Amino acid sequence: MSNKKKIILDCDPGHDDAVALILAHGNPTIDLVAITTIGGNAFLGKVTKNALGIMAKAGIKDVPIAAGCTRPLLREVEEAGDVHGETGLDGVDLPEPEVELDLRHGVDLIIDTIMGSEPGSITLVPTGPLTNIAMAVRKEPAIAERVKEVVLMGGGIHEGNWSAVAEFNIKTDPEAAQIVFDAPWEVTMVGLDVTHQALATEEISARIQNIGTPLSEFVLGLLSFFRKAYKDNQGFDHPPVHDPVAVARVIDPSIVGTVRAPISVECQGSSTLGMTVVDLRPGCTPENCHTQAAQTLDTERFWDLVIDAIQRAG
Repeated sequence: MSNKKKIILDCDPGHDDAVALILAHGNPTIDLVAITTIGGNAFLGKVTKNALGIMAKAGIKDVPIAAGCTRPLLREVEEAGDVHGETGLDGVDLPEPEVELDLRHGVDLIIDTIMGSEPGSITLVPTGPLTNIAMAVRKEPAIAERVKEVVLMGGGIHEGNWSAVAEFNIKTDPEAAQIVFDAPWEVTMVGLDVTHQALATEEISARIQNIGTPLSEFVLGLLSFFRKAYKDNQGFDHPPVHDPVAVARVIDPSIVGTVRAPISVECQGSSTLGMTVVDLRPGCTPENCHTQAAQTLDTERFWDLVIDAIQRAG
């Protein structure tokens, strides 16, 4: 029996989602059992095409992939074109897909995979808006007691990027996020407090370049576009690579330090919409608290994992 950690990656590629996919595929301790896509960084059709192209580039062949929800539960669609470009993955050329989309809706692929697996064996890793995950737990509430944990990239304790206090994935569908945080499963929020430490510096790019494979060149192309976009739009000298940090937390929880605390999502405030409110007051965390927020990142070990996965997958 395999001791690998089974994950479903729910993503909206997206440059950092691409790196997350490569990390999940290339790490020997992870069993990537399904991929689902969600409209986020770009519209659903674009991010699904991107996911298929990344799979072809990285040699991901025996993993089912299905397209999920096209829009948030209640709100209008928002894209992150300023960060990810018109295609959602500008700056690189993608090969033609080598696998076909699963005919199921992404929400049903999530439900079927969880219900068809041993209880406690599947970790959900959402790296985009949380619409698919919210819909899945509403359609089949039994998945909540069968999932090992949800490790999501989104939110933040003290930081925002889509507003002064809110992160993109949470703000674009705050109602879905609230459903996910409220569901009776373990939730780890890997937010901007730690992902803003996962910077692709020139030193990191040089290490990736030294790999010398087509896949490493692909990753360099991703980071090159991302670097300029983040410099132009958010003032970063080096781009933060958010989504693979959530995968790294599953691979080795000690890389991402967390604090257990109640987390709620602001769904009504005009200036605070999408804010993840993490209650860190002493004495306010109940013994049965099922949510935790990331606070620290071992950046050196994180990048070692990513670079090793690029080498293995390439």
